[in-house]
Amino acid sequence: MKKPKRLFSIFFIILLIFITGCSSNSEDKSAKMSESNDVSKDTAESDSGEQADFYSGETEKAEKSSVTENIKIQNQMVIYQADLQLRVKKFDQTVRILEEKVLKYGGYIAESNVSKEGNEQVSGSIKIRIPQKHFQTFLHDAESQAAEVLQRSITGQDVTEEYVDLESRLKSKKVVEERLLTFMKSAVKTEDLLKISADLASVQEEIELIEGKMKFLENQTSLSTVNITLYEKSVVVPTINKDKLNTWEKTKKQFMNSINMLLVGLSGLVVFIVGNLPVLAILFIIVFLLLYYLKKRKSRQRQE
Repeated sequence: MKKPKRLFSIFFIILLIFITGCSSNSEDKSAKMSESNDVSKDTAESDSGEQADFYSGETEKAEKSSVTENIKIQNQMVIYQADLQLRVKKFDQTVRILEEKVLKYGGYIAESNVSKEGNEQVSGSIKIRIPQKHFQTFLHDAESQAAEVLQRSITGQDVTEEYVDLESRLKSKKVVEERLLTFMKSAVKTEDLLKISADLASVQEEIELIEGKMKFLENQTSLSTVNITLYEKSVVVPTINKDKLNTWEKTKKQFMNSINMLLVGLSGLVVFIVGNLPVLAILFIIVFLLLYYLKKRKSRQRQE
């Protein structure tokens, strides 16, 4: 009897220890699960607060990484401009030849002005855009049409570094634009979308400005500018002026002017007499009586 009771008490103690261990394990697991839930909540809140600023850091990294890229350009980009002052024998003929040369080399006339000072001095200026590869050839052709080259000035501005800088900035802005478009697709909150769209609009505006400057530099380097001032001085031989030798017409004109003067004078006299007839009549009577009185007085003095 004592042996089964002892076995039963040992079994009961082992079962009690097992139940106690299981309950402690369950408490540890529940504590760990609660801690993990708290951590997930904190991370979710921090992610929602930092989501709007995450793309800006990424775009800055993208911009910096793209700026460090080495961009190489094969040819130098130089803006050439020439100023010529030429004295020519025949102004119109020289202008016509220059226009033909411009069309031949694939250029165009941007501006043209002609002025005359009397009959002896004719001058004009022409602004021409000519392809850079024909720049020197056109200058030689233009100078060959002159009787005398008064002034010749050629300038060149190297814009290679400026163009490379613009191209580098354009690439970096393109990368930023792509990143912003990606973030816009993945954004959920309205405030995030508004901020990304505002930054995207600013980046796209900068891209348009850079592209405009690059196109301007490309146009200026592909076409050179030539400013030509032409002078023509000719001796004018005076001719007989028939207008000044028209004697008969001038005589008739003077005769008619004299008749008109007489008619105007007579008309004025008639107007004066008829218009002032009452006054003249009174004055005539007064003068007549005065003369009559003086005559009688003289006659009396003689009789005495």
